[in-house]
Amino acid sequence: MSENKNRLYAGFSRVNITPAMGTPLGGYYKVRLADGVTDELEANALALSHGETRVLLISVDHLGLKQVYQDPIRRFIAERTGVPEDSIFIACTHTHTAPKLEGEIVPNAQETYFQFLKSRLADAAAFALADLKPARMGWAVGQAPGIAFIRRFLMKDGTVCTNPRPENPDIVGPVGQVDESVSLLRFVREEGPEILLVHFGCHPDTVGGNRVSADWPGFTRRILERSLDNVRCVFFNGVQGDINHLNPFHGPGYLNGLTMDFDDVLRGYEHTEHMGRTVAGAVMQVYAKVNYVEVDSIRAMQRVIRHPSNRPLPEELPQARLYNQLHQEHRDSEIPYEGMMLTTVVAEAERMLELEHGPDDFALRVSAVSVGDIALVGIPGEPFSDIGRDLKEAPGWPLVLPCCCTNGYEGYFPPMNAYENGSYETRSSIFRSGVAEAISGAGLELLETMKQ
Repeated sequence: MSENKNRLYAGFSRVNITPAMGTPLGGYYKVRLADGVTDELEANALALSHGETRVLLISVDHLGLKQVYQDPIRRFIAERTGVPEDSIFIACTHTHTAPKLEGEIVPNAQETYFQFLKSRLADAAAFALADLKPARMGWAVGQAPGIAFIRRFLMKDGTVCTNPRPENPDIVGPVGQVDESVSLLRFVREEGPEILLVHFGCHPDTVGGNRVSADWPGFTRRILERSLDNVRCVFFNGVQGDINHLNPFHGPGYLNGLTMDFDDVLRGYEHTEHMGRTVAGAVMQVYAKVNYVEVDSIRAMQRVIRHPSNRPLPEELPQARLYNQLHQEHRDSEIPYEGMMLTTVVAEAERMLELEHGPDDFALRVSAVSVGDIALVGIPGEPFSDIGRDLKEAPGWPLVLPCCCTNGYEGYFPPMNAYENGSYETRSSIFRSGVAEAISGAGLELLETMKQ
């Protein structure tokens, strides 16, 4: 590779990471054990090199991997491949029908899956590096209207409700602004399939149940690879902490393929495919018209910040203990809430008991990778739309892709104004107000440093 020191190389790989049946699934505050496979889970890896610099961008069909799991995985990959840990960018798609590692639900199954996942991600990294070929990169932005919506709504009583039931007459309006853009990085290689990096922000929570599924990101990949000749697709989810697929004021046809689930959320596999088609369609809008750019460097950086934890007040603990006990004993009917509000108070109680004895703050790793003048910023949890806007408007960058659940999965990052009226995300967040602004600040500092 020494004779091509000023050239971009790109490599791709894909490995299957579907768990054994009986493995706990993440995503809701109840035990779910995998009892079938609707579609396979994957890890898709994009390796990039320029001169002596190599980076790995790995997308994993998983709800989120906490830092306690990410650290040994990234260390293992670094030992196996020689790529520095700071240059390994592992993002989860946030599908709600993938394994849950934290919590001792079925410990043997969870530990077995973690070891399997660690090995498979290392395989994906090694395979992608072995596939490196000369490439050129182009980028473009399409639009996917009508599938992603702000999920937090101001109600007539002044509160903010997450996922109110459809046609709720007490809704005043959404709190936030959705981003419907779909970004594409197209790597055209001299040999081998093209590689498409697709980026869009929305919760992949459209399936539900106990069957394994990659949700709509999996459909997006499959549809693009069937529709375009000789391409491979890797998907990265964007900001989605306050965004999902639910439209409370839907029009004709919206309910096709959707049924009401236990938490007042409409879900359905047909709608999952609809979302995949729409995102894939946005890519195909711009696929042939990407702006090819010269890549003169690749850089990777990380910054660790600390933020205060959202510890409970002593007077809040008795009710938290009661709600937690009732929930653990499967007596949710005795908690005076239902639907999404039941999920909210259960999550809040869990957060309070988790933080009763500390810690007083948490470390958060913010990551960034630049490919020429295009940057990806990794956020270790679920960012709100405000964070995405801040990062996308970073001066000097024509395109910034904020990625959720990257190199950590530590919870929700609501902006300060979200803490004023309360909602599921703020009441369950383990972080004090100001965490979103701290994340945005760290990301912007990384982008500024990478420009120097």
